[in-house]
Amino acid sequence: MTNHWVDIKNADLVFVMGGNPAEAHPCGFKWVIEAKKQRKAKLVVVDPRFNRTASVADYYAPIRSGSDIAFLSGVINFLLTSDKIHHEYVKHFTNASFLIDERFALEDGLFSGYNADKRSYDKESWKYQMGEDGYAKVDPTLQDPHCVFQIMKKHYARYTPDVVSKVTGTPKEAFLKVCEYIAETAAPNKTMTNLYALGWTEHSVGTQNIRSMAIIQQLLGNMGMAGGGINALRGHSNVQGITDMCLYSDTLPGYLGAPLDSDLDRKSYLEKRTPKALRPNQMNFPQNFPKWWTSLMKSFYGKEATAENDFCYDWLPKKDASYDVLAMFDRMYQGKMTGFVCQGFNPLASVANKKKVGDALAKLKYLVIMDPLVTETSEFWKDYGEVNPANPSSIQTEVFRLPVAFFAEEAGTCTNSGRVVRWHWKAVDGPGESKSDADIMAHLYLTLKAMYAKDGGAFPDPVLKLSWPYRMPAEPSPEELLMEISGKALADLADPKDATKTVAKAGEQLASFGFLRDDGSTACGNWIYSGCWSQAGNLTARRDSSDPSGLGQTLNWGFAWPVNRRIIYNRASCDPAGKPWDASRTVIKWLGDKWGGNDVPDMRPDAKPEEGVMPFIMNPEGVARLFARDLVVDGPLPEHYEPFESPLDTNPMHPQNAKAKSNPVSRIFKGDLEVFGTPKDFPYVATTYRLTEHFHFWTQHSKINAILQPEHFVEIGEELAKEKGIKAGDKVKVRSNRGYIKAVAVVTKRIKALDVDGRKVHTIGVPLNSGFTGRTKPGFLTNTLTPAVGDANTHTPEYKAFLVNIEKV
Repeated sequence: MTNHWVDIKNADLVFVMGGNPAEAHPCGFKWVIEAKKQRKAKLVVVDPRFNRTASVADYYAPIRSGSDIAFLSGVINFLLTSDKIHHEYVKHFTNASFLIDERFALEDGLFSGYNADKRSYDKESWKYQMGEDGYAKVDPTLQDPHCVFQIMKKHYARYTPDVVSKVTGTPKEAFLKVCEYIAETAAPNKTMTNLYALGWTEHSVGTQNIRSMAIIQQLLGNMGMAGGGINALRGHSNVQGITDMCLYSDTLPGYLGAPLDSDLDRKSYLEKRTPKALRPNQMNFPQNFPKWWTSLMKSFYGKEATAENDFCYDWLPKKDASYDVLAMFDRMYQGKMTGFVCQGFNPLASVANKKKVGDALAKLKYLVIMDPLVTETSEFWKDYGEVNPANPSSIQTEVFRLPVAFFAEEAGTCTNSGRVVRWHWKAVDGPGESKSDADIMAHLYLTLKAMYAKDGGAFPDPVLKLSWPYRMPAEPSPEELLMEISGKALADLADPKDATKTVAKAGEQLASFGFLRDDGSTACGNWIYSGCWSQAGNLTARRDSSDPSGLGQTLNWGFAWPVNRRIIYNRASCDPAGKPWDASRTVIKWLGDKWGGNDVPDMRPDAKPEEGVMPFIMNPEGVARLFARDLVVDGPLPEHYEPFESPLDTNPMHPQNAKAKSNPVSRIFKGDLEVFGTPKDFPYVATTYRLTEHFHFWTQHSKINAILQPEHFVEIGEELAKEKGIKAGDKVKVRSNRGYIKAVAVVTKRIKALDVDGRKVHTIGVPLNSGFTGRTKPGFLTNTLTPAVGDANTHTPEYKAFLVNIEKV
């Protein structure tokens, strides 16, 4: 979230698309109700189903799953053609005035630079025009045909209300009504907050779905405002925390780009990731990348990381290929992986194309499961009949199950969707021989270290010399780990402005990432968490809910990254002179000599408004990006592409170009393309979602949850049910080109057929929460149906839009 859960109450309009918070985030949804009750805010929902959130909405509009960009592009066109934008915000705080390379173009669905053979773009023509002074050129009048504002107007003019209705199936009148609700928040004293979740990310255009809303919020001036922002609703209590720690291959903790094979040394690695300012006087905060990375290496390797050995740069693995979840399981499927450690993860149930995942697991020599409960993945080899047919005698994989403690059986932190890091205390000991994840990892590490010490290896130094400074090496305490993550001084740190003063003594916990150095004098396990455990103690354990502002800015409750800031980009809540756009919702303001207010300013504290330091400090431009230049792989502006399994034969926006039907740069592995379905055989759109009564798969083991929701079901509309002769309660078979599931039919008014591009499109809803372990009735795994193709940038699988057929059993 750019904002936080409580801040939702400050919105005038809550726009929910790509999520269903009343169902999937029922506790946080109370702040939506608070906004409706106290501010008389409106709630607008756009979704393929009339869901629980829609049931309390002021307005609901249906949409075909997988057509969100067409809808949002239509909203952008409406705002531009109706002149419903926050002009001063757009002019000063976005890159609307920046000039783009004259070669940039979009031709029949493909941006300039496309290479069909490589399924990728040469993005040189997507960059800014640069001046002789080294800065990007701008046109403050916004009239130059190559400025972002004019390029956008041309790009989005194609998305008229009629076109939007044709592509999405949303009735034209409903689309225009939603546009009117949204446009009202262009006024400086009105804000809209956007709530989204996996309904946007789990598409082959997931990144661009979210980019579309970012563009809308920039045009309306809603970023940085109380009651505004773009707010991702995370699906677990600590999924934000695990993301922040970046336990995957693309990034190091704190979203630091991980080194590639092509990064030959530390110098070139840092230069590539340390941007230069693109406009004068901008903070360009990522220029501090060397400080963050060097402090991380000191956390990893302690005294072994020195300037002489480039702070152990050569010890880090260098990425040679993709290692996202789809790539990992494809590599495993090809027999190129020996073992797999599966920690708090149930991939047989959670990853697309269950058959491929199961076949891949069967090619391992060993599989280690760290989980409190029996998972479907730990039982992939076992024959459960129709729901999981298997022949154990033909599977070579040896499975080790290591029972770990539940969250209530250990202390530590959870980071919620609003970036608030909260300490929790251990309630009880875990049962039997269960151990905490940290204890198990410590035991594995110490054992491996002893083996390397005894037997040697090709290059054992990164293992043997890893920093392991814990009081009890086999049982690192959560307190020690959080202090290490937060960061400390390794030497006395001089004040950069006055070398005679010391700002931190050796051994002291640091107050923020502002103290980090690139000379090896600081250590920090994650720069964005820096300061969460300062010399003042464990700030994540604070529980002071006082809120002097009345806006929900409880700065003494836990710790929000970064630097306890609750609303990111809050400098944008003020006009260029430092005066709040809306005084009744003041977050910060210029006090004459510094920035201050009820939040930690997202700005250099003494940056005078006349200096022209812009609010979006993480961007070298200093402003927000309507045009993303070369930072995404599938286009600097969102464009509608069909899901890889579409009920349509062509992309209605580009019917003559087959290359532009679906995302032209999404990666497709050999063997996956062959099992994509076509509308001829699979005429219905399916989408997946979660239920309030279950939390993914583990609540199947809980008796009360199993009683509340005992059996898998699918939802179909009344019209489709009549066509297929299906009645409520019938057992049905839902089939894709990858397999089938059987479940109980729920016939409902909540899913309507939509008219799309001249044909009727039916949608079938398939809840995710089903499996063959636990106390619920044994059921099929929903991801038996889903295709193994993902977003072009993140490779998140396309769980939300694929093709199926359905029949009564």
